Amino acid sequence: MTRILGIDPGSRLTGYGLIDSDGQHARYVSSGCLKISGDSLPGKLGMIFTELSALIGEFRPQQLAIENVFMHRNADSALKLGQARGAAICAAVTCDVPVAEYAAREVKQAVVGKGGADKQQVQHMVRVLLNLDKTPQTDAADALAIALCHSFQQRVLDRVAPAQRMRGGRLR
Repeated sequence: MTRILGIDPGSRLTGYGLIDSDGQHARYVSSGCLKISGDSLPGKLGMIFTELSALIGEFRPQQLAIENVFMHRNADSALKLGQARGAAICAAVTCDVPVAEYAAREVKQAVVGKGGADKQQVQHMVRVLLNLDKTPQTDAADALAIALCHSFQQRVLDRVAPAQRMRGGRLR
């Protein structure tokens, strides 16, 4: 089983979701939201780094998956989101956890089956796929969806790798 930490970054609320996956089945471990407080952006970024470092230390994920920055109507919001992502990625890299990045449409496509799915559809499918008793809050569900997307991608890559080593019927 591989433990995957999914991150839905934000400068005010950062969602996280942990699953264990063997490539065929995913099992829920934990999820929630880090409420980022403070007035200064550097303080908020430091809090994201510290809190995620603590989560990584507690749960020991082998991989981290995070949402890519998407183009935002407000440039200032996009920059803050990018900086929050950077703080999260630094926490993972500092703890020697490999990082994978996914576009929001890619995550929705993997979990719901359509890239334009809304938040409620993502929440519903996360609940179904992980057999949860209740629906996780939006940011935590997004983070779990990111972790699930990564587990699906890993399963595909695990199947393709042996074929890539084969050329002309023989192992390279």
